[in-house]
Amino acid sequence: MKQTLILGNIITMDEKRPFAKAAVVKNGVFSYIGDAAEAKRLAGDDAHVLDYGDNFIYPGFMESHCHGHLAGYRAIGQANLAQIGLKPDYPKYREIMKDFIAQNPQREFYLAAGWVEDEQPVTKAYLDEISPDKPLIMQTGGGHSMLLNTKALQWAGFDAAYAKRMGYDLVHVDENGEPNGYICEGPVFEIVPKLPASVDEIKEYLLAWQDFAIKKGFTAVGDAGVEIVHRSAPQAYHELDKEGKLKLRTYAYMYVTDNIDDPKAEIARVAAQRAELGGDYFRIIGVKAFLDGVTEAHTGWQNQDYLDQPGYHGAERFNDHDKMVQLIVEANKEGMSVHVHSEGGGATHFMLGCIEDAEKITGNLDQRNVLAHLHFVTDEDVRRMGATASVPAVPPLWTPAAPVIYEQEVAYVGQELADNAYPIKSFFDAGANAVFHSDYPVSPLIDISLSIYAAEKRTYPGGLFGGRPRNTKEAITREQSLRAMTINVARQFHQEHSLGSIEFGKIANMTVFDCDFLHDDIEKVAQAGLVATIIDGEEVFKA
Repeated sequence: MKQTLILGNIITMDEKRPFAKAAVVKNGVFSYIGDAAEAKRLAGDDAHVLDYGDNFIYPGFMESHCHGHLAGYRAIGQANLAQIGLKPDYPKYREIMKDFIAQNPQREFYLAAGWVEDEQPVTKAYLDEISPDKPLIMQTGGGHSMLLNTKALQWAGFDAAYAKRMGYDLVHVDENGEPNGYICEGPVFEIVPKLPASVDEIKEYLLAWQDFAIKKGFTAVGDAGVEIVHRSAPQAYHELDKEGKLKLRTYAYMYVTDNIDDPKAEIARVAAQRAELGGDYFRIIGVKAFLDGVTEAHTGWQNQDYLDQPGYHGAERFNDHDKMVQLIVEANKEGMSVHVHSEGGGATHFMLGCIEDAEKITGNLDQRNVLAHLHFVTDEDVRRMGATASVPAVPPLWTPAAPVIYEQEVAYVGQELADNAYPIKSFFDAGANAVFHSDYPVSPLIDISLSIYAAEKRTYPGGLFGGRPRNTKEAITREQSLRAMTINVARQFHQEHSLGSIEFGKIANMTVFDCDFLHDDIEKVAQAGLVATIIDGEEVFKA
C-alpha cells in the first residue's frame, strides 16, 4: 500500500523521542518517526509526500470538554447574540433576533443564544414584542439561564403551579405568581432536550461543528453530555459514522439527570447504547452530570455563602452522596468514568468525597473521573484531585480578570476567591492529569494558540476583551500546555495507546502550525497560524 511521508519540525510529545524531522504513515498509523533520510527510504519513491518545510507538526490537538451538537446548532440554527461581546446590549439583541426571524420565516420555533445577563429586569414582554406569534427563547452564553416569551412558556407548560413546584429561585414570577419568562438550571435542562429538531437536522449541525473544529486544528473532542441538547444526538453521530462522514473523533459522555433515581439502571442504559451506537469515530466512554450551576447566576455551589445573599451558597444540583458513589461504582464496572460540571468549590469538595468512597469499593485508583471548570478550589481539594487520579478539566481562556465578569465575582464571593480563581499549575504540581477545555460553544472562545498564551500569561494578548492578568502564580509552562491538549486528553479518553503523541503504531493525527509553541516568543505564539490538520494520515484541512 502507498505510504505517506510527513516532513517538518515534529514535536512528538513522546518523552523517549521528543523531536523528529520526518514520519511515515501506513494504513493511517505511524510506522516510523525519526530523521528525514531514513523516512524517505522507508516510504519509497511512490510515497505521497506532505512537506511542511520549516513549520511545526504536533500530535493532533484534542478538546476535552465541548458540546458538538450545540456548537453546530448555534452556528447555523440560532440567532447569535454572542457577537455583541461581554456587555449586554438589549437594543442590539432585539435587532439580531428580528433579523434572524425575518431570514427564517418558515421556522415555527426560534432560539437565540449568547445573552449576557445583567441586573436589568428583562421579562417575557421584551421577547413578546419581537415574536408575538411564535415561541422565542433567549439563552445565556453559559446555557444555565433562559428567557422565554409567552408562546414559549405555553409550549413548555410553565405556569404558576409549575413555578411554585420548582421554586421561585429557578422559575421567576411576576406579582401575580405567573412565570415572568426567566428560568435557570433544572427547568432549563428540562426544556433543552425537547426543543424541536430531527435527526437529519442534528446531523447537519454536527457536520457544521466538525468543519469548524477541524479548521481550528482539532482532531478529537470530548462531548460532555451528548444528549443534553437533544436525545437524538447520539443516533445522529452514529449515522454519520456509519455513513463515513465523521472525521473528528468524538468521545461522548451521556447525560445523567440530577440525583438520578436508579444509578445502576442508568449505567446499564448507557452501556447498552455504547454497544449499539459505538463506532470508529463516535464512542461513548462515560456519563456526565451537573453538580451545580455558575457563579454569575448565583447557582455555583460554593464552600461559603454568597456575600450578597447571606444564608445561600448556590444550587446543589446532584448532591446525593450515595447515588453519586453508586454511579461511579457502576460506571467503573463497565469501564466508564463520570464527568461532572463542578464550578464552585463546594461542588468539587462533594465530588472528591464521592470518588474517594467509590475507590474504596472498586479498588480502581485510575478511573479518570473528570471535574470540569473548577472556578474555585481549595488547596486540600487540589491535593485530593491528584491523590484520586481524577482529571481536572481547566479553562485557560477563562483565567483573565475580564471586565464585568471579574467585578461580579468580587461582589458575589469576595476579592480573595476572585483573585485566586482557576488554578492550573497547582493541579500539575499535585500530579493530576490536567487537561484544557473550552466548553465551546457555551463559552464562545476555542483557540489553541490563545490557550497556550493565556495559560502562561493569565491574560489575553494585547488587552483583548479588556482582560487583566489574574492569579499569575498558577501560570504553567508551554510543554505543560501542549500536554494538556494532547497526551493528557488521550489519557482522559483512555486512548493514550492510540492518540496523543506521535509514536510508532499510534493513529496518525497531527496539527501543523507556523510557530514553535515551545520556544518562540509568547507574543508570536498568540498570532500563530494553522497550516494544516491531518487525520488518519490524510490532510483534511490546509490553510
